[in-house]
Formats: sequence, structure tokens, C-alpha cells
Amino acid sequence: MTEDEKRTKAWIGDAVLSLFAREWILRAPQIKKEDRADAFVRMTSNQFLSAVGEPTVMEAKIGMVYEADGLQAAFEHIEQTFVPLFNKQLAKRRKPGSYRKKRRNLEQL
Repeated sequence: MTEDEKRTKAWIGDAVLSLFAREWILRAPQIKKEDRADAFVRMTSNQFLSAVGEPTVMEAKIGMVYEADGLQAAFEHIEQTFVPLFNKQLAKRRKPGSYRKKRRNLEQL
């Protein structure tokens, strides 16, 4: 696959990931309404994707699954590949005394 083809697949994969993230976040009872935008940014960020692999490659893979097998297959790929790690990171952020929680509390002062 050429670099141009990879970027094209990644562009499609990014759109599929964004749709998945929005739907998943709306169904996730552990994510408060006021935290949805932050969760969306975190789930679709290159920083998060890089925890699994190179972000453009990860998005290209989603795009390839979508083109080959459709939206449901792409959603299943995301569910299996990314959601377990996202849930793990989400649980870590919510631990009492976590650095991020302390920082957020300080920012609210």
C-alpha cells in the first residue's frame, strides 16, 4: 500500500472511528453527560491510538475493514481492538487519588 493509499484509508477510518466513538459514548453509563466531549477527544486522539500502534496505520486498518466488510464489521474491530484499552484507561483515570483527578480538582478552584 502506498503512503497516499494509507492516508486515504486512514481518512475513512477516522470517520468510522468518530461515529463509533460518539455512539459508544452515548451508550456508556460510566461516562457522565458533561464528560462526553472529553471522552470523545481521548478515544479518537492520536495519543490514544498510539497506545495500540501507529495512529495512521490504526485508522487505515479501520478504513480497510469498513471498505471490505462494512460498518458493523468495522465497529466490531474497534470494539475488540480499542475499547478494552479505553476502558482500562478510563478506570485508571477514575481511581481515587489519581493525578488527573487531583489536577482537575485544582483547575476547578
